[in-house]
Amino acid sequence: MKTNKNVLALIIAVTVLCLSAITAGAMAPEPQTGEIVIDFWHHYSAQSAENETLMNVLIPQFESENPGIKVNAVSHEWAELHDKILISASTGSLPDVARTDIAWLPEFQKMGVLVALDEALPDFADVSGQLLDSAMSTAKIGDHYYGLGLNTNTKILFYNEQMLADAGVAVPTTTDELVAAIRTIAGKNARGQQIWGWNEPGLSGWNIGPFIWTWGGAFTNEDQTVASGYLNSPETIAAIETFAELYKEGALTGFNSGDIPMTDGFGTGRYAMMLEGPWKIAELNGAYPDVAYGTAPMPAGDGGSVSVLGGEDIAMFNVADQDAAWKFMQFMTSEFAQTKMAESGQIPVNKAALESETVKAQSFAPFLDAIATAKARPTVATWSEIDNELNIALTAVLSGQKTAQAAMDELAVIVDGLLQQ
Repeated sequence: MKTNKNVLALIIAVTVLCLSAITAGAMAPEPQTGEIVIDFWHHYSAQSAENETLMNVLIPQFESENPGIKVNAVSHEWAELHDKILISASTGSLPDVARTDIAWLPEFQKMGVLVALDEALPDFADVSGQLLDSAMSTAKIGDHYYGLGLNTNTKILFYNEQMLADAGVAVPTTTDELVAAIRTIAGKNARGQQIWGWNEPGLSGWNIGPFIWTWGGAFTNEDQTVASGYLNSPETIAAIETFAELYKEGALTGFNSGDIPMTDGFGTGRYAMMLEGPWKIAELNGAYPDVAYGTAPMPAGDGGSVSVLGGEDIAMFNVADQDAAWKFMQFMTSEFAQTKMAESGQIPVNKAALESETVKAQSFAPFLDAIATAKARPTVATWSEIDNELNIALTAVLSGQKTAQAAMDELAVIVDGLLQQ
C-alpha cells in the first residue's frame, strides 16, 4: 500500500510539534503556591542577541517588578511558531502571549483565539497611545485591536556610490528622478557586463507596495473591505506600468530564477539601487565590507515617500490570565524594554524610546524617519491569498501576457471576493 506523501508529511509535522510542546512543557518553571506562570512563545533565535537580552535582562527585571508572576519564554523558528499556534488552537494548548509576525495576526483573529485588547482592558488606549500609530495599525483588525506593536522595520533606498558617480547620476529624491536614474545607469559597465539600475527580488506586496503607495495608489479602501477602484486606480496602474516598462527595457530585474542574488549583485556593482531593510547593513558589512554605499528615503511621488512596514506584534490569547499577561505586554512595550531590545538590533515602537540617544545611535538609525510614513499591508485574514494573486497578476503584466489595466481590473474583482471571506 502506498502512503500519500502529503499525509505522511503532515503526520511528521504534527509529531514534531507535539514533541516540541512536550519539551516546552518540561522546561516550564514549576509554579509555587499562588504563583502565576505566563507562557510566552516567540521567534527570537535561541542564539541571538535579542534572546539573550530577553532571558538575561528583561524577564528578570519583569519578575522582580511583579512578584508572584513568572515568565516561561520558549523560542521557536519563525515558520514553526506559526504552525505550532495553528495546531495548538485546536488542542487548547495555546500560550498566554506570543510575539507574532504582523502578517499572522489577522489569521489568528479569524480563528477566534485572540483577546480584543481594546474591549477587555480599560487602560488599553493609554498604553497603545505610547506606541507608534503605524505599528499599532498592524494590530487593528476590523474595529478592534488584537495586539500591541512590539518592534518594527521598513525599507529605504540603498545606492552604490560608485555606480551613480560613473553614470553622473545624483541620488534621486522624487519618483521622476528615480525612473530617470534607473534608465541612465542600466546598460554595460567598463568590463562589458550587464548592469541594472534597480534590483527587486520579488513581486509580492512587500516588494511592490512601496511603488503603489508612493505613486498614490492603494490596495484597498481604508476599511480594507473593497479593492475595486483602488487596486486598479489610475495611480496604481501608473506604478505598475512604470515598473513594467523599466523591466522590459532591461533597466531593472532580480525576481527571475537565475538572477544574481540581491546582496551579491549590489556588492559587485551589478545592481545600482535597491529598497531594503536594516538587515542589509549587516549582510553588506559581512560579505562586501569594501563596497561604498549610501542610504536615502524612498524617492517621493504623488503619494509621498512611502515604504512598507514590517515587524512583529505581541498578542494575548484567550486562555491567558489577562491581568498577568497584560502586565507583561505593557512591560515588553515600555521605554525600558524597548531601549534594551534596540541595543540588540530591534527597532522600537515606543515613542519615548525612539527619542533616546541610545536608540538614535544604533545602526538602524537611517530607517527611523521612514518608519513614520511607512504603511502596513492590509491586515486581513486572506492576505496570503491576495498576495499570491498579486504575484500572478504582476507576472502576467511583466511577461507581456496582459496590460496593467486588464490584469489589475481582474485582480481587483478577485480581491473583492477574498476580502469578504
